Order: sequence, then structure tokens, then C-alpha cells
Amino acid sequence: MSIQAAFIGVVVIWSTTPLAIQWSSGGGGYLFGVASRMVLGLFVCLILIALFSRRMRWHRDALLTYLAGGLGIWGAMTSVYWGAQYIPSGLVSVMFGLTPIVTALLAAMLLGERALTPFRIIGMGLGVVGLGIIFGQSAELGVYAGWGMLAILLSVHIHALSAVWIKRIGAKMHALETTTGALLFAVPLFTLTWFVGDGHAPTTLPAITIWSIVYLGIMGSVVGFVLYYHVLRHVQASRVALITLMTPVIALFLGQMLNDEIIGPREWTGTLIILLGLAIFEWGEGWLRSFYARAKGNRI
Repeated sequence: MSIQAAFIGVVVIWSTTPLAIQWSSGGGGYLFGVASRMVLGLFVCLILIALFSRRMRWHRDALLTYLAGGLGIWGAMTSVYWGAQYIPSGLVSVMFGLTPIVTALLAAMLLGERALTPFRIIGMGLGVVGLGIIFGQSAELGVYAGWGMLAILLSVHIHALSAVWIKRIGAKMHALETTTGALLFAVPLFTLTWFVGDGHAPTTLPAITIWSIVYLGIMGSVVGFVLYYHVLRHVQASRVALITLMTPVIALFLGQMLNDEIIGPREWTGTLIILLGLAIFEWGEGWLRSFYARAKGNRI
């Protein structure tokens, strides 16, 4: 597959995932939606492992990687599915766009990476301001909207912590192998959570719920990861970061068009401030270096 096609595929899948999460929870509840998605995703991964004749590794670092990934998937997805019940799907994507900032902050704290440059601190500050504006409108979105937003933020932090943990382990493994191993740990946790929290399998499901679960199980849980790692392997990280700027805007429009979600001026303002913060966080230093280089060239 070409890099351009893979890039577009990631943008499309990540833009549609929040809306599909909401649709997949209808009829059977959010716990059934997320559990069934992950079971299907694991099934597809095992088929791909067999088709490509890949061998799963079970040494210490591999098991730790699977554990870190599995706990991250379970904690992050359970939180985001609960929170997505109470806020528009587009805002789920906006808040998940903060993942690079949270990941860099945790990497600086836990891995000692020199990630907190002045421009990145400015980007973080703008992200906080944008979140504050969106949280200020939570009362207009519903009684539980504020709690829903906190659940999404918790999901972002769990996802970022899992990524930092995996990086700290440092096992060089194929993306399909890592995803399969993580799901092997996560699926029993999702099944147990559904059994304890609900435990009732729905007798009937709306067609949109069934297709959303299938879409998330195949595209969201498997194809999206494979395409993302394919892009990440061949494209500069600065260009991959464009995905986190494009998907929230697309998701907001999709929510309005397909799910009748109402996003007011203040939510859009908060979103734009968050996206500006992300842009400065990712490219602020590069912009400054380019400016100085052009200024120096003009003087010469």
C-alpha cells in the first residue's frame, strides 16, 4: 500500500471512530459494545497472525509489552466508551487530540526525555485554555457532560501512560504481534468487566449497532493500527502529527451531519485553541528556526 493511501486511511478511521463508538453502544450498552469489539478485533488479529505465518514471542519483555498494551487498551477504551455516552462524538476526538502533549509530559517525567521546551510548554498551556473553555460549556451539553469529559481525559492519560511504558520496556516487535498480544491480555478484562457491570447479552440489536461493532472491531482495532504503524515507519513524525490536527475537525463535522450533534461557538473556539496549541507544540521550534534562517538570509 502507498504511504498516501495509508495516511488517508488512518485519518478516515480515526475521524469516524468516535461516532462509531456512540452508535455501537446503542441497544446493548457501552460495556457490551466495547467488549464485543475487542473480541472481534482479537479474532481478526489471530487470523492475520496465521495468514502471515508470524510467531508470537513469549519472552519477558514481550509479555511485559503485551501487559502494558493490554492494560492500556482496557483502561482507555472502557473510559472513553463511558464518557462518549454524554458528550458529542466530535469533542471525543478533540480531547483525544491532546494525546501527543500528555505523552510528551509523561515521557519527560518517567523517561527523562527533554520534551518540555518553551514552545511545547506554550502548546500545553493553550491546550489547557481550550479545555477550560469547553468544560465551561459542559452544563449546556447535559448533566453528566462534565464527568464524560473527565472520563475522556482519563482515557487519554491511560493511553499515553501505556505508550510510555511500552517505550520504556523497549522490545522491538511487529505492530501486529504487539496488538495481538495486547488484546490477548485485554479481552478477558473486557469480558469480566461486562459480566460484572452488566452481564446481560442483548437479544436484538439495531443494525447500526451491529455494523458499528464490526467496523470498530476490524477497522478501528486492527486495520487502523496497522496503517498507523506503516505510516509512522516511513513518514517523518512531524507529518504524522498532522493526523491529530485533521481528525478532530473532521469528526466534529461528521457528528453534526450524521448524528445531529450541536457544537456551539464556544466549543468551536475551545477546539481551535486546542488545535493551535497542538500545532505550536509540534512545530513551534521549527517555525522559529525557519524564521531566523530566512531573516539571516535576507540580511546577507
